[in-house]
This record gives sequence, structure tokens and C-alpha cells, in this order.
Amino acid sequence: MPEKLEFEKSFEALEKIVYKLENEQCTLEESIALFEAGMKHTKNCKAALENAKAKIYELCEVEETE
Repeated sequence: MPEKLEFEKSFEALEKIVYKLENEQCTLEESIALFEAGMKHTKNCKAALENAKAKIYELCEVEETE
């Protein structure tokens, strides 16, 4: 799956998790499961952003050497 779509899907999932944790009555077990899923999606988003940042730096370096 293209990285952009992966980032968008993870970010959307994070928004849904936050909504559920803030607005729904969840058991402790459900809250922990949601938190765990949220951390996984956070890790995916962070990796995608780091890759984008590296790509931008790479493109800027190429432009400076031309």
C-alpha cells in the first residue's frame, strides 16, 4: 500500500480511538486495547513522517548540488 494511504488510514484510526476513549463508556480492558492500538497507529504515523522528512532533506540536498 502506498505510504500516504497508510499514513492517512493510521491517522484516521487514531482519531476514532481518541473519540471512543473520550466519549464512550469503555471498560478497563477495552480502554487498554484501544490504547495499544493507538500506540501502534502512532508508531506507523511517526515512521511515515520520518520517511517524508528524509525524502524532503534528500530532495533539498540534490537541488543544492545542481
